[in-house]
Amino acid sequence: MGDIDGLVAVFCKIQDPEQMRRFLDEILTRSERRDLALRWKLMQMLREGVTQRKIAAELHVSLCKITRGAKILKDPESVSVKMLEQEDHE
Repeated sequence: MGDIDGLVAVFCKIQDPEQMRRFLDEILTRSERRDLALRWKLMQMLREGVTQRKIAAELHVSLCKITRGAKILKDPESVSVKMLEQEDHE
């Protein structure tokens, strides 16, 4: 398995949104970028109160992926929750 710490360090160095987009375009396939964006979208929808079944139907994702997202949102210490809260205030 790759060095996740090294990748995290690179992500932390990139502060420009356009540079981050280009970096993700370079290291991820179109499918991988789509999957990542889809995961974030389902987290946003869960936070907005959309039902899991509606999310599954709209995004064409498994209930398993959605359940994982719902579990993350129940953890008040979750970084994902903190990022979603920041989005709410932008």
